[in-house]
Amino acid sequence: QVQLVESGGGLVQPGGSLRLSCAASGSIFSIWTMGWYRQAPGGERELVASISSHRGPYYVGSAKGRFTISRDKTNNTLFLQMDNLKPEDTAVYYCNLAQRLTDYWGQGTQVTVSS
Repeated sequence: QVQLVESGGGLVQPGGSLRLSCAASGSIFSIWTMGWYRQAPGGERELVASISSHRGPYYVGSAKGRFTISRDKTNNTLFLQMDNLKPEDTAVYYCNLAQRLTDYWGQGTQVTVSS
């Protein structure tokens, strides 16, 4: 079993920055993919960025050039550094771990970009 706990969300003004963290614990195997997803009100959950044991970071859409995904191997923590935030980035952000055909999700953390 795997547990994922996100933190770091909050309210920020347009152009500001936030750093999300996802602490992973439990049985994590040698082949995995971890990612950040987001879900805006009334919208579907969508991939923002991912990283895996066998390839480097991957970004989707507007995350390119503004967000940076990284992982601290020492304590199995996933990060998402978000810069130049825009109101359209407002959403609940979820951490995901996929391994051995199973998806694990965190509880989500709210990010609100507003002046």
